[in-house]
Amino acid sequence: MLSLSFRRLAWSNLLAQSAEQLSLAAVPIVAVLLLHAGPGEIGFLASIQSLPFLLLSMPLGLLADRTSRKRLMALAEALRALALLLLFVLVVSEQVSIGALAVIGFMAAVGTVAFSVAAPSLVPALVQVEGLARANGRLELARSTAFAAGPALAGALIAWTGASAAFVLSGILSVAAVFFLLGIQEPKRAPLPPRHPLLELKDGAQWVWRSDLLRPIVFTSIAWNISWFMLQAAYVPYAIRVLGLDASGVGVTLACYGVGMILGALLAPRVVGALRFGHAILLGPFFSVLAATTMALSLYWPQGWVAALSYFFFGVGPIIWTITSTTLRQTVTPRAMIGRVTSINIVVSTGARPLGAALGGFVGVTWPVSVSLWMVVAGFTVQAIIITASKVRTLKRLPDPLPD
Repeated sequence: MLSLSFRRLAWSNLLAQSAEQLSLAAVPIVAVLLLHAGPGEIGFLASIQSLPFLLLSMPLGLLADRTSRKRLMALAEALRALALLLLFVLVVSEQVSIGALAVIGFMAAVGTVAFSVAAPSLVPALVQVEGLARANGRLELARSTAFAAGPALAGALIAWTGASAAFVLSGILSVAAVFFLLGIQEPKRAPLPPRHPLLELKDGAQWVWRSDLLRPIVFTSIAWNISWFMLQAAYVPYAIRVLGLDASGVGVTLACYGVGMILGALLAPRVVGALRFGHAILLGPFFSVLAATTMALSLYWPQGWVAALSYFFFGVGPIIWTITSTTLRQTVTPRAMIGRVTSINIVVSTGARPLGAALGGFVGVTWPVSVSLWMVVAGFTVQAIIITASKVRTLKRLPDPLPD
């Protein structure tokens, strides 16, 4: 039975993730409809919204290891609510601009980063080790549901009632998340001796590098993100020009990713219970190879359902990877260091994304689309080889947790 405090964390996570996905989907729609933005402006907004992951993950990870994690998440979520309120005022007063959308998007993304580094640090304090996989699965299920429903809801609200409604609802969800966070009974921690932040980050990086379990997870994540963003750079032009899909058809195939994520999050606790832990953690990387191969096979069967099946596989497997790898990281990392170790994983994964997108764009311009898709298959094969060749594969069960 998960504690009341964890259930409050789970509800706050659902509300915060829903607010994030709703606003993320609404901002580019507003930019196009109200400001007639083109691909350049939309790309600029997307890059600004991703900057907090690179710039703030490590500082927030340090804070998560030293201060109240629920307070950190509540303050960051309150900042998101304030940003959405400002955006609502700008839209209603017809003063919105691309610059304003960029600044407000940056502010709103801070809440997401805070949750990403603080929640994994707080979960082991609220849940016994045998319940970690189930608890992480509950959090990922909320994220998957928000990912699947957010874009559709944003589009419907804007179409029915105008741009402001999506931001009002997002703000309400953020405020509700803050109230749930404030109700968490966070266990007290012994204060850590003062140290220079760079030394603390060095400790976290050394812990990851020296660990035979954490190091391959980081390299697997880097290879996965490069491959995934290579695919994203190639997919939409390929779907329209080769598969013959219209905008609605492309949207349906992408929605299958969210459906797969929900199914994977529901299955993950049972998978972990039924398999050796090392085998369970391999499912995500191998599902990714299956998904990439399925997409490449659409070169020979150019049907939309083949692409949809590929995205479904991409949803099912990697969400199981996220849950199992997070559970392993929480178990083999000292609790006083989980925030820093999580932030390091976020930074290296996020840093790999523009590399993958640039590589995908270069390959797509230089060679036929078939080369792009088979290079994506090769990239996902590399990440599967990395984790299979590591000590992680040999784990029969979760290691014993380290003391506080």
